[in-house]
Amino acid sequence: MSVAENIASVRERIASAAKRAGRNPHEITLMAVSKMVQPDLIHEAYNSGIRQFGESRVQEFAAKAGAVSELRDADWHMIGHLQKNKTARAVEMFSWIDSLDSLRLAERLNASAVTVGEKISVLIEINVGGEETKGGIAPDAHELEELLQAAAKFDNLIFSGLMTVPPFAGDPDQARPYFKKLRDLRDQIAARRMPSLRMSVLSMGMSHDFEVAIEEGSTYVRVGTAIFGEREKI
Repeated sequence: MSVAENIASVRERIASAAKRAGRNPHEITLMAVSKMVQPDLIHEAYNSGIRQFGESRVQEFAAKAGAVSELRDADWHMIGHLQKNKTARAVEMFSWIDSLDSLRLAERLNASAVTVGEKISVLIEINVGGEETKGGIAPDAHELEELLQAAAKFDNLIFSGLMTVPPFAGDPDQARPYFKKLRDLRDQIAARRMPSLRMSVLSMGMSHDFEVAIEEGSTYVRVGTAIFGEREKI
């Protein structure tokens, strides 16, 4: 199947999952994860209506940014772990940093955003499964509270919500408790009505489990393989 056909299929699955959950499918944004994807396929996705793209490595995206620079209204999300020494470059290339996982990184990002005169949307990455091999802040970590309290001082960061990558399981339904945990955490933070925290975005669900994520409240699903197929290194 072509990229366009894959996107149409994914959108149908999104609509079906939303219907099961009693939700409006227009509440759910489809992000195409374009890491290790050639620019021509990114153009195909764009021509099929995709406007949100996710990349995992600053260096990789820098190498192909010129080839997709004409996609003027596309939003580029940094969804992988961001090293603190690459914040300046990341702020120049991405309009979203979806993997904010420490107060120190927030400080570096804000300083870089001030330097270039940009406001950057950020999602706080939460490690809902407590996996040592994954980034993110533990839901009950003191550092999360510190970050939430400090958000108001970061004038160039727009705190827009939460993101997670749950432990992988062959049965997508096994991810449901983790998605529910993130939704509950988002609701708890939103209930505090802190003006600097918008909390409108709940980014969870990938190619193998996005339908379950939608049933549990996801507003952004990050889909790569189901759109582009298996990746080849570029």
